[in-house]
This record gives sequence, structure tokens and C-alpha cells, in this order.
Amino acid sequence: MRYLYLHGFASGPSSFKARALTDRFQQHQITLEIPDFNEGGFTGLTLSRQIQQVQALINQTPEEPIGLIGSSFGGLTALWLAEQCPQVERLGLLAPALGFPHSWHDRLSPDQLDQWQRSGQLMVYHYTAGKELPLGLGFWEDAQRYDQSKLQRVLPTVILHGRADRTVSIELSQQWTASHPWVELIELETDHGMGEAIEPIWQTIERFFQLLNPPQALH
Repeated sequence: MRYLYLHGFASGPSSFKARALTDRFQQHQITLEIPDFNEGGFTGLTLSRQIQQVQALINQTPEEPIGLIGSSFGGLTALWLAEQCPQVERLGLLAPALGFPHSWHDRLSPDQLDQWQRSGQLMVYHYTAGKELPLGLGFWEDAQRYDQSKLQRVLPTVILHGRADRTVSIELSQQWTASHPWVELIELETDHGMGEAIEPIWQTIERFFQLLNPPQALH
């Protein structure tokens, strides 16, 4: 199985969670692949672009099963990839951005939305760049095309979400698991960054992806 980590919005492969999980996968002599969603420029970022970028990676080994770990907006990307790519066999989601883009609509003021629509760009703080960068209106327009009610594929899925998350409400994950009974939800005492919860996150990933006792091939 190949393992891919999909980082969050305005983040990158060098984020704390990405580095921490990479180190722990390496202890099992397993490579954790981390595509950089900033390739092609942050301004032109869209959900469609992220999906296509990961699809291209998956298609390099079309017969190999895929385990996806997605954080925040990367978690939403992982859900759509699982819907479209039968190679994806397991999903580990960290505070996935369920409810997007409607959840963003509630966070942006009418003035911000109006300015974004008029100028075509919204200034957003990018954590990897360490400064504000312009985000194109295409990010918002593209997201309207995705109807999350169509995410109905049944496959092993675990969500880890912090009760103190002020970026993506844990209620979204609670509602999701209530309507998708095959999904396991683990609630943690942490915020959206999840920095202090990396050990319980890793313990869950080890268990869920069977890294300690991988299934034996039949001969």
C-alpha cells in the first residue's frame, strides 16, 4: 500500500503534522508521500487542481492500493479522491473541511466577499510562506461545483477532530459520522492545529492502517 498525506489549506509539506507523521512512518520503513499543493501557485489553487494533482500520483501505480491521510482542506480532497479512485482503500481524516465552501461563507464578511468578487483576489495568510498571499476567486467558484451529499462511498474511514477547533467545527464531523455509519470519529482535546495531539493521532493511524501488524499476503 502507498501512503499519501494531503496537507491543509495555506500550508505545505513542511508543516508540523506532515513532518511528524513522516518521521513516524519512517520508523516503520514506510515512505509517506506528501504532494505540495502550492505547485502551480497559491493564487490559482482550487479543489479540482488538488484532486487532479493527487490523481496523477495515484495513476503512476494504478494497481497498488492507496491509504490517504488528509488534514483540513486536504481531508476534503481525500474524500473526493476516495469517491473517484477505487485504488483508495482507507481514509484517515484530521479535522476535515466538511461543509466547505458554505463554512467559509459564514467566516467572511459581506465586504470581504464583495471585494473578492470585484477584484478577483482575496489576501490570505499562508503559513508556509509566513505572509499574506493572494487567492484567486476561482478557488471559491470551483468549490461550488462539489456537492458533498454525493460522497457516499463506503470504505474504512476514521476522523480525528479537536473539541476546541475554532476553524472547522467538530459538529461537522459529528454530523458526518451520524449520517455515514461506517465512519469512526475520535474526539480529541485539541484545536485545529492538533500540535499537542500528535501522539494519539499517530497511535490511531498505526492501528487504523495496520502498520504494527500489516496483513500477511496469501501464498
